Amino acid sequence: MNISIHADRPALGRAAADQAAESLLATCRDRGTANLVVATGASQFEVLAALSDMHTIPWEAITVFHLDEYVGLPNGHPASFRLYLRERFIDRLPKPPAAFHEIDGNADPRAEVRRLAGLVPAGDFDVSLIGIGENAHLAFNDPPADFETEEPYLVVALDEGCRRQQVGEGWFGTLAAVPTHAISMSVRRILASRTLICSVPDQRKAEAVRASVDGPLTPDVPGSVLRQHRDCRFHLDRASATLLRPAKAGAHA
Repeated sequence: MNISIHADRPALGRAAADQAAESLLATCRDRGTANLVVATGASQFEVLAALSDMHTIPWEAITVFHLDEYVGLPNGHPASFRLYLRERFIDRLPKPPAAFHEIDGNADPRAEVRRLAGLVPAGDFDVSLIGIGENAHLAFNDPPADFETEEPYLVVALDEGCRRQQVGEGWFGTLAAVPTHAISMSVRRILASRTLICSVPDQRKAEAVRASVDGPLTPDVPGSVLRQHRDCRFHLDRASATLLRPAKAGAHA
């Protein structure tokens, strides 16, 4: 892991976006096209805002993939991830992307998983923007996560910790309102990315960061699997990095 600690959330977001832009530009120069996986949630606010303002990126040559979505949540619901991505990213880009493969949470989940499997590239994604949850989940792969399946997308049950996080972040008014299932990109498909850019701000995620970076590699801490990736770049703020040992704290920006 390459770990950078930033003064605040805006600095974190700008640095993560700059790295994503650098990788996307290099890929487009080499190959003519690129693909990008985008995450949602509070951790991505500043990242996506900074990235969507970058006019030097040839967005018309970039295919965008969607990381996860609730099952059964209407598209217009304030917590809908596809609504989030359209409002905060896709509709703000200087030019429309080559394609945006959003997840339809209202479709039959098993059929939607099969449809999405037919869209992913045969090889690796070029750049994936991800975060980790308060329970160290990757996308909606809650603990104990499936580290073995090769299926690109899964229908998963959400654990209570994950669902409480959604209430705590203000996406839902009550725990009962949070869906119990979601469609999520699998752990192995997330790892099948040339570059992973993992943005994790806020004190409430400090323990998840510590466990992912310093604890045992285990499905009970899904984020710990990121240590196996050849190019995973962690972007933290001072609050989320508070529990890291100095030797693991990495570069400060």
